[in-house]
Amino acid sequence: MSTSSETTTAWTGRVVRGDRGSVRVVDGDGGVTTARVAVAVSDPLDAPCVGDWVSVVQTGDDVAVVAVLPRRTLLERAEPGGSSRHQPLAANVDVVAVVVGLDQMPSLEKVERLLVVAWSSGAAVHVVLTKADLASDAADVADDITGQLGAAVIVCSATTGEGIPEVAALAADGATLALVGSSGAGKSSLMNAIVGDEVVATSAIRSDGRGRHTTVRRELVALPGGGWIIDTPGLRGVGVTASDGLASAFADVESLARSCRFADCTHEVEPGCAVRAALDSGSLTLRRYESWRTLQREALWLERRTDSRLAAEQNRQVRRTTREQRRFRRARGH
Repeated sequence: MSTSSETTTAWTGRVVRGDRGSVRVVDGDGGVTTARVAVAVSDPLDAPCVGDWVSVVQTGDDVAVVAVLPRRTLLERAEPGGSSRHQPLAANVDVVAVVVGLDQMPSLEKVERLLVVAWSSGAAVHVVLTKADLASDAADVADDITGQLGAAVIVCSATTGEGIPEVAALAADGATLALVGSSGAGKSSLMNAIVGDEVVATSAIRSDGRGRHTTVRRELVALPGGGWIIDTPGLRGVGVTASDGLASAFADVESLARSCRFADCTHEVEPGCAVRAALDSGSLTLRRYESWRTLQREALWLERRTDSRLAAEQNRQVRRTTREQRRFRRARGH
């Protein structure tokens, strides 16, 4: 409890880690302070997350985050379980690296899903293929991803050091790089290699080939060159949050769709359908087309659910306000 003699100071910092009800914030001098979250939010998306710039007020020993400053970019996913709520992963990220391990054959559908989430953030996006020392066809996989998905690719190995400088360069000049991918993709080993120190624990892949959740929380780590890097827990369930990321992740298919004779073409039986023509000629694979349609339907469904949820929450808020006004008027009448 504060007293009148205690001094109150206000400063701006950046969230480097989040815990239940509190966050760790770094100030301009590099000092890290634990602060309770005093921001009233009705949606988890508005709560402080790693990478956020926040306003902090300190009175005596009490340190509180009182506001989240406007975000330049936001990496988010739909909450698992079919919820229409969004879960923030990292804010104010300049580059998102979709990390894919080459110890197993990558699933292009999973990479496409991660690319949609990454592009929706507003940040630049790269695919980083790790564990190149365990694959003899790393260059071929990179060519497939570049050719089929149109994404920039870096091949690297935390064991041999191949490609590590190229990945580290993504966080040059004070930029913030976020690593996203499935458990076992090699994000933690990659982060340690970039930082040059064992800042994140690593573990072996399970016998069934699935990764363990080595990273249990998102954390922002300073790089020697002045940039920042964020390691995130492995994402097994990745729900797309909006359809805008599709325009970048599926630029080739979206371009074809805009060339159809009819603006509302369903790409089924309409004449002049550029998408069907590309499928018939083989310039567009059925796999990529079906992946696009699946993610498109999922994004549109979630957008409708989100609109309905927000409208319902707004109606509930109006009803609460009306009840409070009525109680106030009755109290004044007495």
